[in-house]
Amino acid sequence: MREAMAVAARTPAGDVPVGAVVFDAAGNVVGRGVNRREANCDPTAHAEVEAIRDAARTLGTWRLDGCELVVTLEPCTMCAGAILGARVSSLVFGAWEPKTGAVGSVLDAIREPRHLHAPEVRGGVLEAETVRMLGEFFEGVRSN
Repeated sequence: MREAMAVAARTPAGDVPVGAVVFDAAGNVVGRGVNRREANCDPTAHAEVEAIRDAARTLGTWRLDGCELVVTLEPCTMCAGAILGARVSSLVFGAWEPKTGAVGSVLDAIREPRHLHAPEVRGGVLEAETVRMLGEFFEGVRSN
């Protein structure tokens, strides 16, 4: 999670600081991503999607089985779909997202029992630190 937090610190100005890192089965970083919706004018440029794309390029396959995605914020529905589609083996996230979270907060798209693929999930990892990082961003937005 600390690696994902370090990646989040490189989020372009104006984008919500979310960082995601994909690790292969040996623990090597194979993909990184930050939230770039504003910077790229792209509604799909969430940190998770960017990290999954980077890992797929690195590994030369869209199948990320055996990989773990670590992200600072609970994934939304779109990102949950990307995680499932990429066959990511496990997901670790920091802060819960009570407004759009799709891994238990609003709904649980990842652990829907009818999916063919079910990644292992751990949420709330370094939660206080990831919440603080996001809170600092939103305090700055509100004060402007």
